[in-house]
Amino acid sequence: MTTLRLSLACGPYDRTEALRTGAVRPEGIDLVYVPIQSPPEIFSRMVSNRAFDVSEMSCAHALIRRGQNDFPFVALPVFPSRMFRHGYIFVNAEAGIRKPEDLRGKRIGVPEYSQTAAIWIRGLLQHEFGVSLETIRWFSGGVNAPGRPDVLVNLPDAEVSITRVKDRTLNDMLVDGQIDALIGARKPAAFGRDPRVQRLFPDYRKLEQDYFRKTGIFPIMHTVVIKEELYREQPWIAESLYKAFVQAKELCVAGMRFSSALRYMLPWLHADLEELNEIFGLDPWPYGLDANRHVLTTLVQYLVEQRLLRRAMPLEELFVPLTLIGE
Repeated sequence: MTTLRLSLACGPYDRTEALRTGAVRPEGIDLVYVPIQSPPEIFSRMVSNRAFDVSEMSCAHALIRRGQNDFPFVALPVFPSRMFRHGYIFVNAEAGIRKPEDLRGKRIGVPEYSQTAAIWIRGLLQHEFGVSLETIRWFSGGVNAPGRPDVLVNLPDAEVSITRVKDRTLNDMLVDGQIDALIGARKPAAFGRDPRVQRLFPDYRKLEQDYFRKTGIFPIMHTVVIKEELYREQPWIAESLYKAFVQAKELCVAGMRFSSALRYMLPWLHADLEELNEIFGLDPWPYGLDANRHVLTTLVQYLVEQRLLRRAMPLEELFVPLTLIGE
């Protein structure tokens, strides 16, 4: 039987490793896995020139561009990257910021205003701590290297104070006190090296656990997209790919939970897994639209509130329908 050869660009994740090695093969597909460490590189190459048949993609970028009818891709309800973000709010220790409310009126750096991590952090600050986002002055640029891919820029449709920074890093600006705080998906290089750079929430792990228990939200960062014309020509590939992603994740979880030896270089891995079971249950990383509807609906709400989406679009406008028959 002839198989369809498809390229997939995705991070080198444990939950997708079986797809990279071929231990899991999507039905009817000869998959060429292109592992790329930097998510913005994957997104930029896919958005700029449709470099891959299938790729990991910023969930916020996908939602924003679909809302603008400017997104020639369809999404699978597969989420290779999720992350709590309480620990990604960094402050200059001399800026007088001791609690979230102190961020009002401050100068805050962000890699890109529409970055998914930044959207989740702003939503967290607004809804959990009452921080008025309208008072903040934003500085957008590279965290540890100057510049960001312009192709990923999405600006709010209302007046927001955003200054683009191209000749300096946000890390250096935070150290020098030119910005008061920094949010996003990457730690500044000075953290742990310069005492002027500190986390707003040093005890972020407990706060994130409490947040999940309260809200049921494990923030989604990235999804997986397929070229829309490819999907229209070969709609069956959606189920094949989805099932393969699920199988790869299940293999990863089974290996991680094997108790005779440590799968990863984490001395207390199994203690962490017991804690994981207590907080999340047996599947902390669910795929599928229904299992993630609450999280995705919250992300859409934040996009609307932060003026990056004009309306709360139905999730079905982005994610492909799947026909899956259980055994």
